[in-house]
Amino acid sequence: MLFTSSAALAHYPLMECWSKGDLIECQAGYSDGSKATNSTVNMYDYDDNLIAKVKTDKRSIATFTLSVDEFYIVFDSGHEYPVEVDGVEINEK
Repeated sequence: MLFTSSAALAHYPLMECWSKGDLIECQAGYSDGSKATNSTVNMYDYDDNLIAKVKTDKRSIATFTLSVDEFYIVFDSGHEYPVEVDGVEINEK
């Protein structure tokens, strides 16, 4: 049988973020282990204003300079739902 479920082929966006001093780094990727290089990751304040927009590097890492205390970061790969990490969830690495 050559038919497969589309769910079996699906991969979901993932993102992990950590702080390093006044920098926030986020590694974006997919559930199948593939990287999200040259992908846009956005930082917003709690009023949904765009604070920063960066691209991931060859290691799939987006780096932000921390400029506000309350923020969240979004990786929207265009697949399924965007990944959102709230600033209060981010720990020092």
